[in-house]
Amino acid sequence: MLVDGNLIVNLADVPARVRDLEDFGYDGAVAVETSHDPFLPLALAAEHSSHLELLTEVAIALARNPMSVAYSANDINVLSQGRLILGLGSQTSAHIQKRFSMPWSAPAARMREFIQALKAIWNSWQTGEPLKFRGDFYQHTLMTHFFSPGPSPFGPPRVYLGALGELMAEAAGEVADGILVHPMTTERYIREVTLPAVERGLARAGRTRADIQVCLTPFVISGEDEGAMQAMLTAVRMQIAFYASTPAYRAVLELHGWGGLQPELNTLSKQGRWVEMGELITSDMIETFAVQATVDRLPATIGRRFDRIPDRISLNLQWGVDRDRWREFIASLRAQGAAASVIST
Repeated sequence: MLVDGNLIVNLADVPARVRDLEDFGYDGAVAVETSHDPFLPLALAAEHSSHLELLTEVAIALARNPMSVAYSANDINVLSQGRLILGLGSQTSAHIQKRFSMPWSAPAARMREFIQALKAIWNSWQTGEPLKFRGDFYQHTLMTHFFSPGPSPFGPPRVYLGALGELMAEAAGEVADGILVHPMTTERYIREVTLPAVERGLARAGRTRADIQVCLTPFVISGEDEGAMQAMLTAVRMQIAFYASTPAYRAVLELHGWGGLQPELNTLSKQGRWVEMGELITSDMIETFAVQATVDRLPATIGRRFDRIPDRISLNLQWGVDRDRWREFIASLRAQGAAASVIST
């Protein structure tokens, strides 16, 4: 079972950070694409670590193209001697069109094809076969010897797909090595919607559950005492309100009978009324969307809620100053029977 820590730090701090992760006993390091590039930190992490798996969680695929991602991922995978896990996500239409100034259409179909194109490119490099990928969204038909890095002794990277809705989850089951389930979800939604969709994708590709890793990133409210937990409660309440205001996540709310709240939150978000948005998130919603427990009880609480679902879980937690205690915490997470990715802020 695996425990990963994050690299949300300035590039200059990555070497020290990744050495800390190995000292704590983590199995992997995660780079996210929010206010930083997701690939540069992993290149540094590859150089300054010996065994950590390196994950992008996630790199925004639709802001790029398969060829550019293929080169970046291949280089880091070779540098790290096969330790890269390429996590990809589609983002939402507003970000792709307004922030990245890129086209938006049929995100699940495009992400499926994006991963298929990546694999075709890597196969061309590995085997020397002509590149002949022709899809509905991407066409890659030119690869001369000069532009090919040649075969990697470590093979191509593993590819995980960020997903929440049924179509994207099906795509993950069909073509990806793992699914990174969006945090705006619930245990019930995962069991009733996400996992059945993954199974349909697996069946379509002639694969089984053993062929894919399920990674969860639930909201967590935790701390050493009630005061610390109250501070996290406020932050998580605002996170839930922010995500719940987005139409893309309404399906989760609908399953629990809260779908009518989404347009109200959306209207408030456009007016910048963030505090009022948080006040609309009830205690029942907090209980449904977030895991709440003190640090010492958190591993067991996670184990009970997500029993037999995840292979990895990302938790937004501060590891504190007691290094031995944090090593014990990681070991407790492993003991729950599910791998855990602890994202430390």
